[in-house]
Amino acid sequence: MTIRATNQADVIPLRPLPTAADPAPQDLPREPLWRDLVGEVLRRERRARGRTLKDVSEASRISMAYLSEVERGRKEASSEVLAAAARALGLSLADVLALAGERLVSLTAARTRTRSRPLGTAGGQRSVRTTGPAGPLGGVLLAA
Repeated sequence: MTIRATNQADVIPLRPLPTAADPAPQDLPREPLWRDLVGEVLRRERRARGRTLKDVSEASRISMAYLSEVERGRKEASSEVLAAAARALGLSLADVLALAGERLVSLTAARTRTRSRPLGTAGGQRSVRTTGPAGPLGGVLLAA
């Protein structure tokens, strides 16, 4: 065995390989990136508060160019940068991440609806039931 052969690793795909029944990738909406969602939230919240990019940049001590790139989804900001931008907008980091998470859920649901293959039962509907006590944190969600 050569040294080259020992340095090769098995490649494990992040997504299953497409089958003939799957729609072509160009037919599906692009899966959203986290940096796009967070940037969208920051820009939307800044505009909703009537704040300028310069104003938020100065309040958060983030360069205006960098903050603009974060808002446009061009840069993957650190948690420190996101927390500073959130504070400058009167939000917490948790608020920004929760809003981005809500947007991700809605986009993912819309993306799933565009797929033509069923999810496991007739009509493409999942069967969902809970077990255990009812309540906001009780029970276990089972989906088939």
